[in-house]
Amino acid sequence: MILSLACTQMKMSPAEGISAATINAAYSLNRGERIGSLETGKLANFAVFDCEDYRELAYWFGFPQTHAVTRAGDTWRHCDCPRITDPG
Repeated sequence: MILSLACTQMKMSPAEGISAATINAAYSLNRGERIGSLETGKLANFAVFDCEDYRELAYWFGFPQTHAVTRAGDTWRHCDCPRITDPG
């Protein structure tokens, strides 16, 4: 919802909206050194979306797009399905 509002009402590009919702939000909470981006040594909670291009995320608000979510090393498909196990 926030990404959609940023792009449609605040005239941000999808890239600017994603930055505002991730790394910039983390730094505003003084946690940017530990969270907010996918980097070595940072905590990696993230979502994988079923879309062709990241720019679609802002404009499909209200439609289920989540393919998987990873939090604290555990991955779930569609947020409520059983945990994905490592095939290796």
